[in-house]
Amino acid sequence: MGGMPEQLPLLQPTTPDTGTTIINMRCSLHAEGEQRVLVVSGSPLHHYSVQDAVAEAYAMVLLVDHGHATQKEVAIAFGCSERTVRRHQERYSEGGMAALAKRSGWRAGRRRIPAGRRRTIVRLSEQGLSNREIARRLRVSEKAIRKQVGPAIETVVQPALPFPCPEPASRDQPMSAPSDTTPSVHVEEPPKDGAPDTSGQPITSSEKETALPTPMDADPSDRTMDRLLACSGQLDDASPMFADADAVPNAGVLFAIPALVASGIFGVAARLYGEIGPAFYGLRTTFLVMLLMALWRIQRPEALKEHAPQGLGHVLGLDRAPEVKTLRRKLTRLASYQKADELGMGLARVRVERRGQLMGFLYVDGHVRAYHGKRTIPKAHVARMRISMPGTTDYWVNDVSGDPIFVVTAKANAGMVQMLPPVLGNVRELVGKDRRITIVFDRGGWSPKLFARLIPDGFDILTYRKGKTTEVAPELFAIRQAVFEGRRVEYRLHDQAVQFLGGKLKLRQVTRLGDDGTHQTPIITSRTDLSDVEIAWRMFERWRQENYFKYMRVEFLLDALSDYKVEEDDPTRTVPNPARRAMDKQIAEARARVAELEAAYGSAAADNQEKKRPTMRGFKIANASIGKPLREAREGYQALLEQRRKLPARVPVRDASQEAVVKLATERKHLTNLVKMVAYQAESDLLSLLRPHYTRADQEGRTMVHEVLAAAADIHVEDGRLSVTLAALSSPHRTAAVLAICQTLNETNTVFPGTMLHLRYDVHPPPDNSLAFPGPRTRLAPHPEPDSSREG
Repeated sequence: MGGMPEQLPLLQPTTPDTGTTIINMRCSLHAEGEQRVLVVSGSPLHHYSVQDAVAEAYAMVLLVDHGHATQKEVAIAFGCSERTVRRHQERYSEGGMAALAKRSGWRAGRRRIPAGRRRTIVRLSEQGLSNREIARRLRVSEKAIRKQVGPAIETVVQPALPFPCPEPASRDQPMSAPSDTTPSVHVEEPPKDGAPDTSGQPITSSEKETALPTPMDADPSDRTMDRLLACSGQLDDASPMFADADAVPNAGVLFAIPALVASGIFGVAARLYGEIGPAFYGLRTTFLVMLLMALWRIQRPEALKEHAPQGLGHVLGLDRAPEVKTLRRKLTRLASYQKADELGMGLARVRVERRGQLMGFLYVDGHVRAYHGKRTIPKAHVARMRISMPGTTDYWVNDVSGDPIFVVTAKANAGMVQMLPPVLGNVRELVGKDRRITIVFDRGGWSPKLFARLIPDGFDILTYRKGKTTEVAPELFAIRQAVFEGRRVEYRLHDQAVQFLGGKLKLRQVTRLGDDGTHQTPIITSRTDLSDVEIAWRMFERWRQENYFKYMRVEFLLDALSDYKVEEDDPTRTVPNPARRAMDKQIAEARARVAELEAAYGSAAADNQEKKRPTMRGFKIANASIGKPLREAREGYQALLEQRRKLPARVPVRDASQEAVVKLATERKHLTNLVKMVAYQAESDLLSLLRPHYTRADQEGRTMVHEVLAAAADIHVEDGRLSVTLAALSSPHRTAAVLAICQTLNETNTVFPGTMLHLRYDVHPPPDNSLAFPGPRTRLAPHPEPDSSREG
């Protein structure tokens, strides 16, 4: 027995190979060179290369999601943290394999300094400052200035459109014309490193600075490479690539590109927002899509479902337009910057710079967006519906032609008297300190005390008089006639001087007598240099702003909600005391009861027979059934009055209702309002170009602009030009009118945003050339070569 060999155990433990990593009792990871094999229960489950980070991340997700291993076991085996494993799982569940390609941290090749700051550095460098001094001023390291700035940004200068404008009033001082050069700006307090430039400096319509990435795809209909670059964090915005195509639906909207570029929205947005992250649909493309959607009358992102993305993409220079979820995410990202107010003021500066001669008279009015949801928000009076209901009030400022300049959202539906000072503060910032402006508004802003403050600050007022007034005798009215903007007007007017605030405020009252000979409309103004007929005409032309509201509600769905989010309201904001409101109801009922008993008691006194009851004592005894309840009703009425007197008239909103300490989110709505405002301005600019060539422009000009924007067009790219040839319109005279404005649009030498392609416009002749184009057809002159001196 002693010579027999020792018996080995049946299951002898084995040592794993050097290239094997044990994850747990079931799973292991085998390595051979650069190849990896994931083995589960003896069977290969996944194979990948060590150079493929996406496949490796998918291996981690596969193990955890299928229950083969825990997050901790996977993290130890792959040499990462549990948080990394969780991040891979979240990305895979949201976007699949493509989402796993996102790299965490600051992506390679991306500059640490935003575009707006780089332009500041270039300007300071041109002034001769050293890198150390520039770094000190911008509060960054000298290494960031030296290594992260990179080459200078290419500048493309866009000329302002030569849109005709009405002549200014004699008292209004014309503003200086916009300059074609970028003004130098002194930088005082730059923002923190890594944030967009928000220095608040004025942005001119001629300034457009952008870096143009080179597309990696050769086929405009297949942008796979650019999309992969965006997924890997190497692309911030896809450059448009146009393919030659005939009869592209809705391509007529490209006729609005010069007006959209001249509005300055792309330059202002780039300076405020910088970049919105690596994306195929970046900042410029997002704004362009929203603007064209407004012009196409795609009134909300959800309506994109009704349009083919490929068809809209042809017009945008992309393989497909963004869809609903993508656009909503972009809006949410833009709203997170909280820059809508600054964007609106930047656009207003550009508008005032271009149309400064129209700023002599400004219309100011509030527009209530009614709310029909379940939230408890403040109420406002909706004039068009003649009822108070939950809503949000926006105050719009429009120029003398009725076109919008900027919009301000009121806090807790503040009235016009409360909102006029901050609104006019913005107006003064836009037009300058020395220019007098006449503000036209309705009775909601009536306040002599407010007028006494505004007039010394350089503002003239023009409004209706509110309250009871002494009527003017009909024989004192005189007929006044005049011609304004080609239209003859006739009013029966009376002009007189009036005083307010005990004679401290002297104003002018122009009263109009209605056609019925009885109704009188008193108008109050501080303008003494204008004729009475012009005062009346200016006041009644305030309906241009009302027409703008109606047009925007119908055509652009101005009142629609952009989202259903709410924000916390100021809990200390005061509201009418709800307990006092309930007490008012009880007092009204008590007052009615007292009046009823007094009427019965008085009736009994009138019917009293003095022969039977000659004394008051006898009358009271006989009518005790009425007198006693009357005394009790009066005592109860006085007790209620005393109880209400002790209640405060207003209380903090948090004491009134916990549900009311919210308000509708305003940022996304403000952004969409600004986009719709710019789209409306573009329509107005096209209409002003069309008016000299179309006799019925005042009656059906905007209808014709809609026809142009929705028409099909041929798109061709040749020699650095993007040629857009519009299909013939519904009638020859309309086609001829559009042909007439093509030369004006071509002279602007506009570059399509995101490209170096200069736009050129033309129109196909109508089927019967003899009707609209007598004689031989003359084609437009060739597009001039770009001026190298204006391209930076």
